[in-house]
Amino acid sequence: MRMGSGMAGSVAAVVAAVCLLLLPAASLAQLQVGFYNTSCPNAEALVRQVVTAAFANNSGVAPGLIRLHFHDCFVRGCDASVLLSVNPGGGRTERVAAPNFPSLRGFEVIDAAKAAVEQSCPRTVSCADILAFAARDSVNLTGNAFYQVPSGRRDGNVSSEDEALDNLLGPNSTAQVLIDGFLKKGLNTEDMVVLSGSHTIGRSHCDSFLFKNRERLANGAISPAYQALLEALCPPTTGPTTLIRTDMDVSTPTVLDNNYYKLLPLNLGLHFSDDQLVRNATLAPFASAFAANETLWKEKFVAAMIKMGNIEVKTGTQGEIRLNCSIVNPASSSAAWIEMLRFPAGITSDDAAAEEVATS
Repeated sequence: MRMGSGMAGSVAAVVAAVCLLLLPAASLAQLQVGFYNTSCPNAEALVRQVVTAAFANNSGVAPGLIRLHFHDCFVRGCDASVLLSVNPGGGRTERVAAPNFPSLRGFEVIDAAKAAVEQSCPRTVSCADILAFAARDSVNLTGNAFYQVPSGRRDGNVSSEDEALDNLLGPNSTAQVLIDGFLKKGLNTEDMVVLSGSHTIGRSHCDSFLFKNRERLANGAISPAYQALLEALCPPTTGPTTLIRTDMDVSTPTVLDNNYYKLLPLNLGLHFSDDQLVRNATLAPFASAFAANETLWKEKFVAAMIKMGNIEVKTGTQGEIRLNCSIVNPASSSAAWIEMLRFPAGITSDDAAAEEVATS
């Protein structure tokens, strides 16, 4: 039985508050709910207005923004590096990496939200925080689950295609690859299964599932009728630039609910990686529990979104507050390139100094 909208919202709010208490002390010191209460009190409302308007015009905006936040956080942390269209020192950015192009979307919504916030509070709210707010609003619009977003993130000034390829997990990932990839980011096995449930909304390109699913068909791991529909949809010449897409959840594709987990035992998971959740002995109990209890899954999902939003954040004087989310501020361009050469992703100047002391 589904909860009423008021009860669902109340449960999510309580869970979000508890999650904040469970975050490591370092994270709490870095980010805080209401970070802009004084400097830009209407920041979150402005972002919500833009996202809501975009969603009213195209419901596909919501899953796009959730995925955009996820792909941002998994490469160099939640620092809006995925939004950069130009790398200060040259080279290709995350946006054009195979896991992101041409499937990643929502950039224009973030740009519109940033413009609205800049008009009200110039040089105050980071693109990274705007993206986190927009993802939260997307969860609320599609799943009626509101939660408070700790903020205070700063924007990074480096974006690398190679780092996106190294850190983003693909639709053909095995269970162990998924577990290990999330663990690298401080997220546990349950977090991985929980966040995979975001595939209950949104669409996916033919190239991400068609050929691997032929192997699944031979192994009895996908419904023959479902695969036949997918074969009819996708052209024989399907490749990375094929733009034809299909819903990832065949039952309720625009609602953030637990039907994704209910479809998996029926061999109706779109991707090989989705199917892994019911084939692996460690993952299957989580998937089964979420299929049986939507309230439980939504509580866990809210907690995991907050936890993910804390991955390797930049705060204080780190990074910058970008004026335009797609390019770094002019004065930081040369400094960004020097920083990238000196300190690879995940290594800070403090880490380098400590290593120098230890080896001297």
